Amino acid sequence: MKLKVRRVLAEKSVAMSETVNDTGRQAVASARYEDRLLDFLSYLEFEARCAANTLIAYRTDLLQFGVYLNNQGVDLLAVERRHVVDYLDGLAAAGDIAGTTLHRKLSSLRSFYVFLRREGAVEHDPTADVKAPAQAKKLPSVLSRAEVSHLIDQAQGVDAITTRDRALLELMYASGLRVSEIINLEVGDVDFEEAILRARGKGSKERIVPIGRAALLAIRIYLRAGRRQLTKDQPQKHLFVNFRGAQLTRQGLYKIVRKYAVRAGLDDQMSPHTLRHTFATHLLSGGCDLRSVQEMLGHADVATTQTYTHLTTERLKDVYFDAHPRAVLHELR
Repeated sequence: MKLKVRRVLAEKSVAMSETVNDTGRQAVASARYEDRLLDFLSYLEFEARCAANTLIAYRTDLLQFGVYLNNQGVDLLAVERRHVVDYLDGLAAAGDIAGTTLHRKLSSLRSFYVFLRREGAVEHDPTADVKAPAQAKKLPSVLSRAEVSHLIDQAQGVDAITTRDRALLELMYASGLRVSEIINLEVGDVDFEEAILRARGKGSKERIVPIGRAALLAIRIYLRAGRRQLTKDQPQKHLFVNFRGAQLTRQGLYKIVRKYAVRAGLDDQMSPHTLRHTFATHLLSGGCDLRSVQEMLGHADVATTQTYTHLTTERLKDVYFDAHPRAVLHELR
């Protein structure tokens, strides 16, 4: 049963063994650490039934901690609170890691040590009262309406790939779906008559999201010609497919968005998630209520959606100070 997870772990270990840190030592975790990690990953896969992406995230986070311990000469079972704090502080000090990522890495460590305690490998949990280093919240990047139009207009053409890409970009902006939700959409999830689609979000929760006419038209054009050419009329339930007719992958979607972002000169300010952020911000700035946006985005907590109200507030301030004749006084007397 451990064969699959052992192969995945081995591939990651090989990749990490080819890197060298700034002290000249190889960036690898100890064999003892990897054995314990393998047991944990096996538990997650076969008992906790974690999804593949969750498994990969745990593996990545915990191997990184294993590298830190190996470089410090600290055994996994001898880790103390100060080691965990030092590790997280080091990540935060690097300055290129998001606060949410730090919290996820701490959460991964906590789950690992809960498992080790349950297995009787350690007596205490060194992560028990550790808090992730506080970092300033970074507001997500958002495109203007003109920038969105310019981006989508880069996908001009009647060939199969271009019609797919146009439909993809239109739908991402029209629905605000997550990347995983977009690639898992099925043809039958789109209701052209009602102008809605069924999205499967986190935890396999389904929700209904309205979609506009521009996106529906682009999808209809793609279905009538482009998709049939790509699938060669072979059975395929997923809406978006690659050039082989198979389901579009997360990596494939990233490449598509990147291609058109470069063409539009927007590559330095966007990712696939940018269109989701833009969708929410434009709805709020247009007068849509917060609860409706929360439901369309599939957020369990409205506090997550409130992030976008900060963006609309900043935009209102920009408009005000640019437009009001007495908003800015060059000199106060």
